[in-house]
Amino acid sequence: MADIIRTEISEEWAHSGVVEAGKYVFVSYCMANEGQPIENQINGAFDILNERLGTVGLTLESVVKMDCLFKDISDLLYLGDIIKERFNGKYPARKAFETKFIREGIRFQIDAIAYKG
Repeated sequence: MADIIRTEISEEWAHSGVVEAGKYVFVSYCMANEGQPIENQINGAFDILNERLGTVGLTLESVVKMDCLFKDISDLLYLGDIIKERFNGKYPARKAFETKFIREGIRFQIDAIAYKG
């Protein structure tokens, strides 16, 4: 059995930001540009996701599943066009949720699973 590799560990919050398990990489809490317009927050979250994937040699095109969390689900209208710009036609399966965030300025966050095959 292969080792499970956990990085970006937060003892305070008791989680790992990136977990490699076999051929899959799980990435959590991707968000950026807090307090800015939703388009900036979505693009910023994808920037963070791409950076984290880069630490294990992957790109956004490796993502097979995303959970997209919105403060206001009507902001989902912006997501499709941004995904088209960022994923080069290699679209992951995804779903969107409306949720409350711990800080007022957060409007979007991504959790993702990527394939490292």
